[in-house]
Amino acid sequence: MDIEKIYRTWVENVNYKELLDELKKIENDEKIKTEIFYKNIEFGTAGLRGIIGAGTNRMNIYTVRLATQALSNYLNENYKNPSVVISYDSRKNSKKFSYEASAVLAANNIKVYITEKLQPTPFLSFCVRNLKCSAGIMITASHNTAEYNGYKCYGEDGAQISEDISKKIYDIMCKIDVFKDINICNFKDMFEKNIISFVPKSTYENYLKKVYEQRLQNFPISNLKVVYTPLNGAGNDFVKKVLSSSGVDIFSVKSQEMPDENFSTCPYPNPEIYEAFSEAIKVSKKVNSDLILATDPDSDRLGVCIKSNGKYKVLSGNEIAILLFNYIIEQRKKLNSLENNPIVIKTIVSTPMIDEIAKAYDCIVLNVFTGFKNIAAEILKLEKVGEESRYIFGFEESNGYLTGTYVRDKDAVSAALIFCEMASYYKYKNKNVIDVLSELYEQYGYFSEKTLSYHLDGQDGLNKIQKIIDFFINYREKNIMNLEISKIYNYFRGEIFNLETNEITYDGVKKSKALEFCLKNKSKIIIRPSGTEPKVKFYLLSRGRSMNESLVEIDNLVRFISKTVMKIL
Repeated sequence: MDIEKIYRTWVENVNYKELLDELKKIENDEKIKTEIFYKNIEFGTAGLRGIIGAGTNRMNIYTVRLATQALSNYLNENYKNPSVVISYDSRKNSKKFSYEASAVLAANNIKVYITEKLQPTPFLSFCVRNLKCSAGIMITASHNTAEYNGYKCYGEDGAQISEDISKKIYDIMCKIDVFKDINICNFKDMFEKNIISFVPKSTYENYLKKVYEQRLQNFPISNLKVVYTPLNGAGNDFVKKVLSSSGVDIFSVKSQEMPDENFSTCPYPNPEIYEAFSEAIKVSKKVNSDLILATDPDSDRLGVCIKSNGKYKVLSGNEIAILLFNYIIEQRKKLNSLENNPIVIKTIVSTPMIDEIAKAYDCIVLNVFTGFKNIAAEILKLEKVGEESRYIFGFEESNGYLTGTYVRDKDAVSAALIFCEMASYYKYKNKNVIDVLSELYEQYGYFSEKTLSYHLDGQDGLNKIQKIIDFFINYREKNIMNLEISKIYNYFRGEIFNLETNEITYDGVKKSKALEFCLKNKSKIIIRPSGTEPKVKFYLLSRGRSMNESLVEIDNLVRFISKTVMKIL
């Protein structure tokens, strides 16, 4: 690859001053030039995601146009009169990228619906189905830091596109010249001709109606004080509306209420971490709230923070899921609204405690690979055979939840509403959710989980991530921290290695970018590269006879992973 030639092509063709100035500034910096041009930004199963800036390996108007031209070609080849709906979050250039994508689609004779302002990812998923569109585009980088943006692509079922379709679109991208082969028109002209139009108001009303339908009981949630922060993102309007109309006493975090592309008070706007709640905790201390809710910038993930024994505790994604699932299935059983053989769907890296709760209610658990699109795929299978109503809950440990089938991605708006209903219900019984969680551990077993992430940027980081994965693919020790390994699931190769019999089998093992170490004491280590960030992630899961024993087990596994990764790097 001739990096200098590609660089010169960009300098000669880019006509946006901000990007051109950036390119000229690095004229003599070979390291940065290589970093931004050594590959094309990949169109994966989550679409595009990358650092904002000039270059083929960056998020900018040219890479957005390129991806959209490829999507347009795919849609025109596979659909008669295709249509696409587009939304965006609060990130830098999100609105601009959404308008650029609209202009490319319209120039390719594709009808476009676009939201008038930023909206949550689950609403975009709903729009695809409600407007009967061929595809959807959400401009977002979810919970990444401020220098990132992204481009999530959805299929006609409202779920993120499959790996097969994303590969087809990426193959088309690779054949397109970003400066010569893009069809683009004037957004304003196409808007006046109604080829581009705003999402109808009725669609917003239909979405809200479906969210309200997720409630299990209709009592007013008037005994609950809640501090809510959208973390400067897209959740503010919808979340506040559904909570306030249900009776919740809501307190805003003013510094994080409105969009802020720099995320000034929450540099890492991820509701999984304690730091994201720092501003909200200040408000909570003043108003003495029952709980704090946070949604990430595109409002598909929900975080919860509870005051317990004088301290503020951020619930893990698994803990939120345990509470929600138990409440939903318990209440539906009481209300006689459970189908025969109800189904809960979770990812393989999520807590196995769900399996224990499910057994008590004759509920089937489906385990899928990481990514909510895999949960959506199972819902679609149920829908096709008329058994959609059997689905009662789906989740992934990274704070993504879905209680209904009206959207096909995680929805923090409905999750916030159901969590508040649940907290209010328990408060009427003089309990808080921490009390309930403790009772559930006593009833179903003491499970602990922890996720370790190693963020490794750039081409060198990519090589290091591969080095770590290769080490564990070839790991053949019999033990981890004096704990015997029983099986290793190598999903990369679609095989199971049984260490007790020393046999490798292949039957029924699907392929994915993951490894799973099963220990004889039922603990697990699952390793996978992130599909959206330059990270390798380790998911540690354990079960003990007490919570202390379970936590000690996790600590031992953390030490093993930390020492091993340090040696590899």
